Amino acid sequence: MPRDTPGLSLTQSVYEQLRADLLACRLWPGDRLKISDLCQSMGVNLGAVREALSRLSSEGLVVAEPQRGFRVAPISATELRDLTEVRIEVEARCLRRSIEVADVRWETAIVAAHHGLTRLPERDPDDPSRANDAWSAQHAAFHRALVAGCGSPWLLRLRDSLYDQSERYRRLSVPLGRAEREVGREHREIMEAAVSRQADRACALLAEHFRATTLILLEVDALGEDT
Repeated sequence: MPRDTPGLSLTQSVYEQLRADLLACRLWPGDRLKISDLCQSMGVNLGAVREALSRLSSEGLVVAEPQRGFRVAPISATELRDLTEVRIEVEARCLRRSIEVADVRWETAIVAAHHGLTRLPERDPDDPSRANDAWSAQHAAFHRALVAGCGSPWLLRLRDSLYDQSERYRRLSVPLGRAEREVGREHREIMEAAVSRQADRACALLAEHFRATTLILLEVDALGEDT
């Protein structure tokens, strides 16, 4: 109903802001989320924050604890290993299917998304220790374009959920990244293999790309085994 629109818009705005902060690790994994503090800092009412946190809980980015409220979903090396391998399996299936059935519009979208990615710095110009939000958004668009032609809405929903969970780990890896890693080259080679319909090569490069980020965090022991 029309009278509900302002409330729904407010809740959506709170949800989107909290989600962006969670994915960027501005809200730290494992930290408690005090609703009163969030209401004050965001200038919104309790209902909007509670509804947004409930939605984020259903997405696995926030944990709801009975009688204790909410906290940011924790991370661990154990989860990262599992998440990476499941993501490779699902995303490679989406990519392979896209290569098999998608048309030239899919190829064009990939090339365009990759071009946009090359026009942005990976790190925040004002704080090189953090990921650039604009680059991260374009990075998400590039990886989504690679799999968008698979033709399975359910596979894409699952893929999107895995991407979001992985994004928190990727953001954490940015200040720890090895100087010799050439992320731009990795993306270019994946793009070229995809648009030239080399399914085996594209999937192998994608798996290597994902595991490289995981290895950065595991090599420096940046995560605990359990949370």
